[in-house]
Amino acid sequence: MNVTVINAPTEDQDDPEFREVCFPILDSPEYWRHNWRILPELVRGTLTAIAESPTGVLVHCSAGRDRTGMISALLLSNAGVAPSDVAADYAESVRAMAGATTHAPTKDRQATWDSRQVEDWIAETAPIVEDVAADPEAAFSAIGVDSDVRARLRALLTDP
Repeated sequence: MNVTVINAPTEDQDDPEFREVCFPILDSPEYWRHNWRILPELVRGTLTAIAESPTGVLVHCSAGRDRTGMISALLLSNAGVAPSDVAADYAESVRAMAGATTHAPTKDRQATWDSRQVEDWIAETAPIVEDVAADPEAAFSAIGVDSDVRARLRALLTDP
């Protein structure tokens, strides 16, 4: 089996504005829209790389819930998944990673959380995820993803 690895980061942690605005909230979907505004070309590059890949794509980041959660929310909402289901998917990532050590450039608040803290966080952030997922047109427009790439991304998830 041949596996091709493509490095397509969604962020530039050396970008001064990204560091200032996003570092305090990197472990939250609060940073997603800031990432799109500050570095849309990187997020667009990630989505384009996925769209140009054969089926069987693995998307990951250091914790599997933040950048991966952002890209997954975009992919799922673009494919027509209900916003509440997109938020539920994000919540499962939070539950899976709570208490795990990550390699993020910032302190991960969730690394020491118990189940109550996790559920409180999910209750707090689910509306943000649902809001993003409710309007994929706005998200993809902000990122500058054209209709062809969106159609290819949708097909990866919906075509038999």
